[in-house]
Amino acid sequence: MATSDHHSPVDFIRAKILADQEAQRFGQRVHTRFPPEPNGHLHIGHAKSICLNFGIAREFGGLCNLRLDDTNPTKEHLNYVQSIQEDVRWLGFDWDDRLYFASDYFEALYQSAVRLIQKGKAYVDSLTAEEIRSYRGTLTTPGMESPYRDRSLDESLDLFARMRGGDFEDGAHVLRAKIDMASPNINMRDPALYRIRKATHYRTGDAWCIYPTYDFAHPLSDAFEGITHSLCTLEFEDHRPLYDWVMRECEVSCHSQQIEFARLNLAHTVMSKRKLLQLVEEGQVQGWDDPRMPTIKGLRRRGYTPEAIRNFCERVGVAKRDSVIEMGLLEHAIREDLNRSAPRVMAVLHPLKVIIENYPEGQTEDVEAVNNPEDESQGTRQLSFSREIYIEQDDFRENPPKKFFRLSPGQEVRLRYAYIIRCIGVEKDAHTGMISAIRCTFDPESKRGGTQSARKVKGTIHWVSIPHAVPAEVRLYETLLLSSSSSGVDCEPQDSQPVLNPQSLQVLPMCWVEPGLRSVAIGSRFQFERQGYFCLDPDSSAEKLVFNRTVPLRDSWAKIEKP
Repeated sequence: MATSDHHSPVDFIRAKILADQEAQRFGQRVHTRFPPEPNGHLHIGHAKSICLNFGIAREFGGLCNLRLDDTNPTKEHLNYVQSIQEDVRWLGFDWDDRLYFASDYFEALYQSAVRLIQKGKAYVDSLTAEEIRSYRGTLTTPGMESPYRDRSLDESLDLFARMRGGDFEDGAHVLRAKIDMASPNINMRDPALYRIRKATHYRTGDAWCIYPTYDFAHPLSDAFEGITHSLCTLEFEDHRPLYDWVMRECEVSCHSQQIEFARLNLAHTVMSKRKLLQLVEEGQVQGWDDPRMPTIKGLRRRGYTPEAIRNFCERVGVAKRDSVIEMGLLEHAIREDLNRSAPRVMAVLHPLKVIIENYPEGQTEDVEAVNNPEDESQGTRQLSFSREIYIEQDDFRENPPKKFFRLSPGQEVRLRYAYIIRCIGVEKDAHTGMISAIRCTFDPESKRGGTQSARKVKGTIHWVSIPHAVPAEVRLYETLLLSSSSSGVDCEPQDSQPVLNPQSLQVLPMCWVEPGLRSVAIGSRFQFERQGYFCLDPDSSAEKLVFNRTVPLRDSWAKIEKP
């Protein structure tokens, strides 16, 4: 008997599967599916579903299908299909040869609908969409039966065949299930099963002009594929009676079990595909892979790793009640991963020139730097040191506050992996009065390994050698929204607009990084010492590298005091 390997907590979904196996339901099989609509790019909420469906199948020695729910030809595109497959693979999952489409089943779905009409369980309705809505009733009042509800079977079969044949325009007729217009569950008040939609489908072309609704296609697709546990989010809980009704009345051989869980809502971002599309179309973000977006592509471009996203989804867990997850939990997951894996490098984001007066002009020497103190196997690298270097502007104060342990007039500081320097003077721009350069001296014996290398000073700062540094643009990202949370539900009011954070993107065009970064691959991730974690962006060129900040350092010592 296949059982969970217990790498993940035994939540209510896993407990249900274990109970089904104990009862020998489904022949002890576990077969799940991830069924996205190809009408947009996947986001972090989908990542939770991907990890859950593929993860449970893996834990229980079962299978997981990838199925594209492509029943709405007006919004679906092949590029979304390709993007979905790429994102699932990038997250570390594979469906082997089990890639399916709801459109694979269009003929089987149509024949199932015909059999429902023949059983007297479905009828063709000729009310308008507005009339159907008015007849449906409310949460407190029952609906009214359509005047077309008692059409003869032969008439409904004839009309349904003609709907398929293209004899009618969009909205002229709809196929509805015949259930109960007085049901307290509005979803059971004769829901639509098929509608006319004369649009070209990206896979089937113009072969069909009627398309099944999600509530009809989804349960039957699950049954056709032998799915045992159909995992979906809480908004489908009220649809479960209809899910079961369709399977029961269509007399399928595998009656899948629908189980609902809370969707992932992430604070300070948008989780509605409709609103994400709106941000893209209005140019408020720079495409679906904008690093501020919660899409898998956006997170990947920002520098997130699949391991971090999987760990985040596991920590969030599976719940029965919706909640909003703080961004800090996602940031913790990526920091934890990159702290172990990302090489350390030095980069100066707000450069201030330092001239070391007693260092020989034209001389260059190498200093040894550790690549990652968390992973000795990453070894060391050589950095060039010279008379002129850049340091961060915030690492110098002409009039320092108390407990300022970095560079200031007459004070010493250690340059990371190199020498101790002392500030002896300041140069200022004659017109602006702004500091343009700092003049220092260095202690030749204070280099690591020298006789005075153990001499202690209170501050250590990072730097880059001016003759060797490589120019870079650095993009700093904050949360996408000013509001603290987003429900992320696609049925939010149309006039509910997210309030974007005007500080969500800050571009620093004149930064400098160590020369070894010139040859790294796009997407490479690093810790800029004392700055945060960064990723090389595809916008990089031979003239200028471009880095995205994945996440700042959490450590308090990385925070810069403001003057």
